[in-house]
This record gives sequence, C-alpha cells and structure tokens, in this order.
Amino acid sequence: MIAVRPAFAPHEWVATARIKAIDFARGVAVALMIVSHGVKGLLPFEDIPAWGLVPVHLVTKFASTLFFIVFGISLAASYVPYTESADWPRKKRKLLIRGMLILFWYKVLTIVEMFQQYKPGEIIDTLLYRSFPVYSEILGFYAIALLWLPFVIPLWRRIPAWLRWCSPMLCALTAWFLHRSFQFFGCESLHAILVEHENHYTWGQLARLPMVLFGMLIGGYFAEAWSRRVVVAFILLAASILLFIVFYLTVGSGQVVAELFALARNEGKHPPEFAFVVFSAAGALGVVSASLYFGNQLAAWFKPITLIGSNALQAFIFHLSVLFVGYRFLLGYWHQISYQQALLLTLVLLCLTALWIAVLRWIHGK
Repeated sequence: MIAVRPAFAPHEWVATARIKAIDFARGVAVALMIVSHGVKGLLPFEDIPAWGLVPVHLVTKFASTLFFIVFGISLAASYVPYTESADWPRKKRKLLIRGMLILFWYKVLTIVEMFQQYKPGEIIDTLLYRSFPVYSEILGFYAIALLWLPFVIPLWRRIPAWLRWCSPMLCALTAWFLHRSFQFFGCESLHAILVEHENHYTWGQLARLPMVLFGMLIGGYFAEAWSRRVVVAFILLAASILLFIVFYLTVGSGQVVAELFALARNEGKHPPEFAFVVFSAAGALGVVSASLYFGNQLAAWFKPITLIGSNALQAFIFHLSVLFVGYRFLLGYWHQISYQQALLLTLVLLCLTALWIAVLRWIHGK
C-alpha cells in the first residue's frame, strides 16, 4: 500500500483552517457593512421600505460587534502567543506599521466620503479630529487601536487568568463610568475617541474594547488546540440564543417590532445603548459560532465572502471609493434612485469588491 503524503503537515492544516474561519467571519462583517453603506450611502432612511429596514438593514447591525470580536480573535491567534518570544519585536512592529497604514487610508477615505457635499473647512476639521466622518470611521478605530494595543498585549497576557476573563466587564464598566462622569477637560473629540459622545459618530476605544477583549479570550482558548473550537462554537451559539432571549425580555413582547425598526435606523448605536449592544452581540456570536464549527466548508461555499475577509482594508478602500466617487459623484445616484435599485447596486458593489481582491491576490501571486 502506497502512503500518500498529506498536502499540509498537521500544524499547517490547523493554521490554514483557523485562518479560513477567521477570514470568513471577517468577510461576513465587511459584507454586511458594504450592504449597510451601499444602501444608506444612496438613500435616506425615509426612502427605505419596511421590508428593507427589517430584516435587510437590521441584519447589518451585527457587523460592528462582529468586527471587534474577530479583531480580538485575530490578535489572540496571530500575536498574543509571540509576546514572550524573540519574534515579538517584529510582530509588534508589524502591528504598528499596519496601524499607520490604516490611519493613512482612513484620512484618504474621509476626503473621498466628504469631498462632494462638504466645504473644504469642514473636511479639514474632520481630518484634524475636530469632527468625524461616518462611513470610514471604523477605520479610525482600528488605526488608533493598533497604535497602542501592541504595547498592552504583553501585559494582558501576563495578568492572572481570572483577571483576563473579567477584563471585558471591567473595561465596559470603566467606559460607562467615564462616559457619564468625566468630561475629558472639555474636549469633545477626546471624549468621542475614547468613550464616544452624543454629538459625534465614533467608535470609542474603551467603549468597544470589551468586544475586542472578548474576542481575544475566544481566540486564546483555541489558539493552541484547534479541536477546542467545537466546544467554543457551541458555547457561543448558546450565548447567542441567550442574548436574543434577553433582548426579547428586556424590550417586551409588545415593543419588539418597534424596537427592531429603531435598531435598523441606528438608534442606540452611538453611543452604544443596551438594546443595540445585546442585539448586535447576539447576531455576531452566532456568526462566529458558525465560522468556527463550519469554517472550511463555509469558506469554500462562500468564497467571495472569504476573499473579502482576507483583505478587509482593500475591501474598504474599494467599496467606499466606488460608492462615493462612482455611484454618487460620477453617476449622480445620490437620492435619485429607488430602494430596489440601490439594493441591486449594492449587491453589484459586493461582487466587484470580491473580484477586486481576487485580482490583487492574482497580481501578488497568492
């Protein structure tokens, strides 16, 4: 009998499977955000029909929390294990360079988002953090986070395990306290960047850090033993179902429909309110659960989604450029088309984004 050598050594297969699972989950987050941006970037909420708000636009509310959780999982899987190795300085430098790169594109895409409808002075104020954009602001969160997290990750790994598991809740309570009780020396921008502010559309570093830390806990649990993912997947599925139940009980049966429409219109998103956080986290945990359990299969069945997740930065650059330069500026679709047309254009944009990343992979020989 002839022995057939596997295409990957066991540890290589595990790494590949883990990467595909993470890429798929990240791809779902980006795809949902593209759907949200594509529709809302062309139409006001008033022109979106009820079935467009619920369920179509409502489902996109899973995206933000999913982003933060997957970000934490990626950090735990690819960086935390190396904090005490000789390779850590290179890894840390890579994160810092990535942060600077994202910061550059965040500023470029801020101009892309605003050039058509805002005055030069307003754009400059936004570039200088006196105000904030909307569609590209998530990149601002990542850019800043990657400039300070590399210095904290080694400390996070050294603290006792019980404190690591408590860190998401402790961070959430700290952010809540600071948001309500501290004025950050009268600087609204600093308030918005750290814990969010009612007058600005931002993703606060401390306000959203609990989800990142939660993702790091998830990623750390199966980082050394991929087989643990099955246990993690079932725990996350149970947590997802429980959070949906909590949402239903908190809102009340008579108000669920009204609350779902409110969430679809982004009520409670910035700063984060309880109903929005619970609903978004419930959906995000369900996606992460499916990604861990069916990672390879889902990555193969929905390859365009996995492609998008493999290069989220390029996906952002491409879809925002096409949306604001192509659809809005060159074609003049801003508030000039029906919801069905906007949805179709968004699906086309989703496909073009995946194609763009496939072309980039082909160019770089990946």
